[in-house]
Amino acid sequence: MRNRATSIIVAAVILVAIGIYLWRTFVPGPMAFAGGSTVALADYHAADPTGVPAELAGADPVKRGEYLARAADCMVCHTAPGGTPYAGGLAIPLPFGTIYTTNITADKATGIGNYSDADFLNAVQRGIRPDGSRLYPAMPFPSYTFMTDADALAIKAYLLSLPAVHAENRVDTLAFPFNQRWSVFFWSLAFNPNMRFAPNTAHSPEWNRGAYLAEALAHCGECHTPRNLAFALDNRRKFAGAVTAGWKAFNISSDKNTGIGAWSDDDVASYLATGHAKSRGTAAGPMGEAVDHSFSRMTPGDIRTLVAYVRSVPPVTSDLPATLAPPAPSSPKEGATANAAGRKVFEQACVSCHNWTGVSALSPFATISGTRAINDGSATNVAQIVLSGTMRHTPDGVVSMPAFGAIYSDADIAAVVNYVTARFGAAPSKLTDQDVAQLRSQTVR
Repeated sequence: MRNRATSIIVAAVILVAIGIYLWRTFVPGPMAFAGGSTVALADYHAADPTGVPAELAGADPVKRGEYLARAADCMVCHTAPGGTPYAGGLAIPLPFGTIYTTNITADKATGIGNYSDADFLNAVQRGIRPDGSRLYPAMPFPSYTFMTDADALAIKAYLLSLPAVHAENRVDTLAFPFNQRWSVFFWSLAFNPNMRFAPNTAHSPEWNRGAYLAEALAHCGECHTPRNLAFALDNRRKFAGAVTAGWKAFNISSDKNTGIGAWSDDDVASYLATGHAKSRGTAAGPMGEAVDHSFSRMTPGDIRTLVAYVRSVPPVTSDLPATLAPPAPSSPKEGATANAAGRKVFEQACVSCHNWTGVSALSPFATISGTRAINDGSATNVAQIVLSGTMRHTPDGVVSMPAFGAIYSDADIAAVVNYVTARFGAAPSKLTDQDVAQLRSQTVR
């Protein structure tokens, strides 16, 4: 009996190993779509696509690390609402419990003050703590694995230059079996390539720089690429859009109808640098945070390389309407009128900024007509913006929309969202108060 049990275990291990090998061999990585051939960074003879832009090439490691930490968007995840930057404590709700981000300040007891260089590289690139325990892939180490050692250690130098904050790390509340960190070992074998960025010789230095920024640092795919059943990125549908932290990250592939294929380079650059593209939309939620703390801090040259790379991703069709609705009639008596409750809330709280047409007379940032969010039948982001509000830092000052989540009930918010998408969008939503309550529970801020 014992020999039979041993044989079954050995056979299971062999099958798992074969499965992982086949997955790693035949499932595309994040840059596989590009074709061509890659070379080790040391063998690449064009401009180095890693590191900081030329303007900071002569800066000290701390200054370089600051730029790279912003490009990698470290602060947003490692800062709780109202908390000290990088001191952790941000709650990330999941269907099977809550993960809390960790303190990555220089504190030796609760942060990374005692991390060696090897410890830091293992955590960032491989998802392994100094004690050998595994990080959950909510930490995007499968993307950071493409970061060079030099860049990761520059980030470490920057973090250790900041004041140490003693902040005990909160205990995750994941249910069994998801609380078994050791099991992430097998997940990592299958889904973390544990390899550094390799330039593609078939593409320009600009493209390679954009690829490094998008994949190794900004980890765009972690939000914009759908996931498979194992919660790993499904790169066969790269950048086709996904829901993250209760917000929809829209399709940013080159599809002309449901992606950004019809956007100009200037549209994409403006959206990244300012959080707004005229007649396209305004960033909010996690993307708004990425703009505020990451993309808006990048040099114009780096933004251009990001645009070049992202727009090279092949088109993937998503579930968004191919045709966006035109502006609504200027009279409140025309257009969507069946939803009396929603119209009442809109008239009370929204029309003064957004107008009955959806084209704001106050600011282009407040124009909702023609935006992806308004034309998305799920209305996920519209509901989240009504609940949480949004704020954009523009060259002309701060443009903000207040949060109405504490003012209106879930039923009221569902009603106004359904009214807005019916009046201004191509795919009217049918949210319920239960849907709104669920969206509240999924947000991290």
